[in-house]
Amino acid sequence: MIDPPAVPRPTTAPTGLRAARPVWSVAALLNAVADALQARFAAVVVQGELSGFSRAPSGHCYFSLKDDRALEPALVRCAMFRRAAAMMDFQPRDGQLVEVRGRLAVYNARGDLQLVAEAMRPAGQGALYEQFLRLKARLEAEGLFDPAVKRPVPRHPQAVGVVTSLKAAALRDVLTALERRAPHLRVVVYPASVQGAEAPGELVRALRQADARAEVDTLILCRGGGSLEDLWAFNDEAVVRAIAACRLPVVVGVGHETDFTIADFVADLRAPTPTAAAELVAPQRDDCLDRLQALHDAMQRCVQRRLEREEQRLDHAALRLARPAQVLARMHREIDRLQQALAAAPGQRLQLARQRELHLADRLARSAGVQLQGQAGRLQALAARLQRASQLPQRAQAARLDLLAARLESANPERVLQRGYALLTDAQGQAVSRVAALGPGDTLHAVLADGRVRAQVLDTERRD
Repeated sequence: MIDPPAVPRPTTAPTGLRAARPVWSVAALLNAVADALQARFAAVVVQGELSGFSRAPSGHCYFSLKDDRALEPALVRCAMFRRAAAMMDFQPRDGQLVEVRGRLAVYNARGDLQLVAEAMRPAGQGALYEQFLRLKARLEAEGLFDPAVKRPVPRHPQAVGVVTSLKAAALRDVLTALERRAPHLRVVVYPASVQGAEAPGELVRALRQADARAEVDTLILCRGGGSLEDLWAFNDEAVVRAIAACRLPVVVGVGHETDFTIADFVADLRAPTPTAAAELVAPQRDDCLDRLQALHDAMQRCVQRRLEREEQRLDHAALRLARPAQVLARMHREIDRLQQALAAAPGQRLQLARQRELHLADRLARSAGVQLQGQAGRLQALAARLQRASQLPQRAQAARLDLLAARLESANPERVLQRGYALLTDAQGQAVSRVAALGPGDTLHAVLADGRVRAQVLDTERRD
């Protein structure tokens, strides 16, 4: 059996009190409690769900273990020092079910009971974390996290909306960062709870209100850090779908850099902190002014170079332009030269004309004999061709006349009468070709090959 450790003895109560009870100092009491705990619980292994896990710059880790399965929720604060934290082979996350081996102690600065963890290992996934993973997988399968559907965030907005709680420290951080970076920027706050049962509905209403009013260019959805339960409103499906349906670009800055919510995945831009969200949305005013100054200087240099080039052109033009008196003198000399050339031009033209006439006469005299001989032979050839050409139409016309005469002779009615036919006419001299035109007693005149005959119709007979 282990003997209890020695504890500081309490001081004796002052004389004169009715009961002599011991009086403890605060430090002595806490040390006695710590010694009793170490004696009773030398080393324990505790299973619980991680909550509020954080790692300090020193390397120490601080978190809580909670148990929601009991009749009443239970929680114990834990601390893991750098040496033990360096031996962990996994990254703890809020909502994860773990087993922690350590010893119970009392943190004297606050009088809190805490578990000093010496080792930690995963014991499964917590209920909230499992729900987080299931919802994230389902929304990702629907394409809500697809980069192709994300809206671009304006580089130089004129107005920025902030969706958060009016009491949140994140709002002060965002406003401070915007005031520092872009004091000219107009900011519209759409208040909503960021924690608790009412938070999802208020966040959805604030997002829809900002989308309907369309008075800002970009929305910032933000809140400070916290445990998985504290940030659960940003894992709500209705909030996530409201962010996806918003027509305005949404920048989400929730928690610290290590905190991730489903709103971060569906947002058009994820910021590690609320201050970083403000810095991503609003460009640094001084940087913009420096950029404008650089553009102004570049344009001024460009204009200056253009002016210098034009001045050089003007100088060259001035050098080419002489004095007016010199110009007039040069023009007078040119006029005198032209007048002299004009006065000498008729004689030169006459002389050139005479030379040309003599040259042409000589050429004509040389070629006249050759041309006459050639013309005589050509005329003889043409005369022969004309004679032959005149005889050909005459022969053709004679042959045609003979053909026409033969055709005319064959159509001569006297030839028909010579073959025994007669031409009959009535008393009026009209040709008779049908029996129906005659009757008994009618007079006919018959023209034969050698004369005429006057006859009278005795009877008619029609042929069918």
